[in-house]
Amino acid sequence: MTEKYTVTFQPDNRQVIVEKGETVLNAANKAGIYVHNICGGDGICGKCRVIIKSGDVNTEPTHFLKREEIQKGYALACTSYVENDLVVEIPAESKLEDEQILVKEGKSISLDVITREFEPSDAGMSPTQRLFRHGPLSTKLHFILPKPSLSDTVSDLERIYREIRRELNVPIMQTGLAVIKKLSQTLRDADFEITATLGKRNGTVEIFMIEPGDTSKHNYGLAIDIGTTTIVVQLVDLISKKVLSSKASTNKQTKYGDDVISRMIYAGEKEGLEHLHDAAVDTINRLVGYAVLETKVNLSDITTVVCAGNTTMAHMALNVDPTYIRKEPYVATTNYFPVIRAAEAGIRINPRGLLSCIPGVSSYVGGDITAGVLASGLFLEDELAILLDVGTNGEVVLGNKEWLVSASCSAGPCFEGAGVKCGMRAAKGAVEKIEIEKNFDISWNTIGNSAPRGICGSGMIDMISEFVDAGIINKAGKFDASLKTDRLRQTDEGLEFVIANANQSGRGQDIVITQADITNILRSKAAIFAGIRTLIIKMGLSFDDVKKFYIAGGFGNSLNIPKAIGIGMLPDLPHERYSFIGNSSLAGAKLALLSYDALKEIEKIAEKMTYIELSADNAFMEEFMAAIFLPHTDSNLFPSLRKP
Repeated sequence: MTEKYTVTFQPDNRQVIVEKGETVLNAANKAGIYVHNICGGDGICGKCRVIIKSGDVNTEPTHFLKREEIQKGYALACTSYVENDLVVEIPAESKLEDEQILVKEGKSISLDVITREFEPSDAGMSPTQRLFRHGPLSTKLHFILPKPSLSDTVSDLERIYREIRRELNVPIMQTGLAVIKKLSQTLRDADFEITATLGKRNGTVEIFMIEPGDTSKHNYGLAIDIGTTTIVVQLVDLISKKVLSSKASTNKQTKYGDDVISRMIYAGEKEGLEHLHDAAVDTINRLVGYAVLETKVNLSDITTVVCAGNTTMAHMALNVDPTYIRKEPYVATTNYFPVIRAAEAGIRINPRGLLSCIPGVSSYVGGDITAGVLASGLFLEDELAILLDVGTNGEVVLGNKEWLVSASCSAGPCFEGAGVKCGMRAAKGAVEKIEIEKNFDISWNTIGNSAPRGICGSGMIDMISEFVDAGIINKAGKFDASLKTDRLRQTDEGLEFVIANANQSGRGQDIVITQADITNILRSKAAIFAGIRTLIIKMGLSFDDVKKFYIAGGFGNSLNIPKAIGIGMLPDLPHERYSFIGNSSLAGAKLALLSYDALKEIEKIAEKMTYIELSADNAFMEEFMAAIFLPHTDSNLFPSLRKP
């Protein structure tokens, strides 16, 4: 019989019973405590640090912990195995907390016009003025039907079809057997006053619900951004078009790894895909539950869902195998999912409600990007424009109303905290802005104005820019070892620079940047710039041709444009050409939720967009190597940075 032991997690004081030999990380997952781990429990990121307060664990050797830390009880949760009853403390830097998640759509140029009512007089408008009709995926219609008589003996179902066609041009309609079985009694109990809920489903219109009386004023939908790191849900009134509630949290899949590659590998393990699917859907259902409680909306009145996410997230949300996305030649199961019942995916709304996933373009440019193109209005531009979405990875779209090309930059999750010793996501306590003053004094701003716990992506860009200006690092990103400051110190692993002392930080330890950290940051910024420049070159263009540059995602929310240009991550364009457009994936999903025309437009965008694979492209590799320098080996690309 397998021995079982109790593991108690502090400071939450949660207990769970596990079998001997299970990892502390698995025990934490079972207890509903999500410990930061980027590698999915493979022991190669060093982020899942815990403190064993009492009890014994069998721990594998690791270079991520210093001798004095091990003596204090520190261990990696993923490589520490339960031997008996344990008390485990989760330090602040290891516990996943809700990020500064972007739930606002930002200033996308099309948002203020795209959901207005369509008027007949709009038919002659130019493409840049064209508006999408307000027409959700599901619609409720109230009818008082004429009662059957000897002179009107059409069937109950045909009676409803007849009334619908008097109001709408609907050549093809269908109704499920479950609705038909209850139809006759429902009509007569309601004295033939009913509300029919119609859904647009794969080229047809389906009556998927018949209710007694008039419920037409209560029709709601969900716009969902399924991000690798975070999930955002908006509850929308499909009649007034108002957002009633916005909720967001960490994607529970992060306990299986922070990046999509780790999760795809885990999906190939026994029951791995099921676990990943359940984690994503559990997160969605929890957020929907909070929104319903807040608004007092009846769950059965939520009749439709539109999701946007990268290709891997869409596969996992629908429990579809993503294995071949990561294997050459990188083929997805599908880029176009049919409209299905939300219940088939496990999303709890009206049992017969519909779910649509926004289509993507390729294995690494998904529905979140096509939704972003719609929300930004890039597809309507006369002049050349770029959309850049930097999250756990980086995607670029280049084009205008005539053509679109896209690529994934393969930047990795560095700006989400991976590969940086004190890196973290944009959560409370993350340093998001840094300035270096005289005598190397440092001032910073943190999310939530709390004590610093680590450095997020925007803070890393500020830091590298400030380091160059202060002479702390050279153009190759190397520390100046002759610097006269106590902040720069030698360790067994090389030079590191202290951003905040232990008594200043919110983690009880120094917050530092190492030489290896800088190398990783430069590689990530180089991949983003190289991806943008490779697309420009392949299309025979120059940066001067780009008249608008849209930056999407939470990363751009606090990005300092001059500093991002200064380190060579963004092209040297006039600052007024840059626009932050917020969570464009969520914005596009909301537009598609409110307008079936917008959803069909996204399908056209996906069909029109050409994907360029950069992972094995020699031109990209050459651009990447040139961009590792600060700001670049070719100073002509950054004329505004050249000193007179």
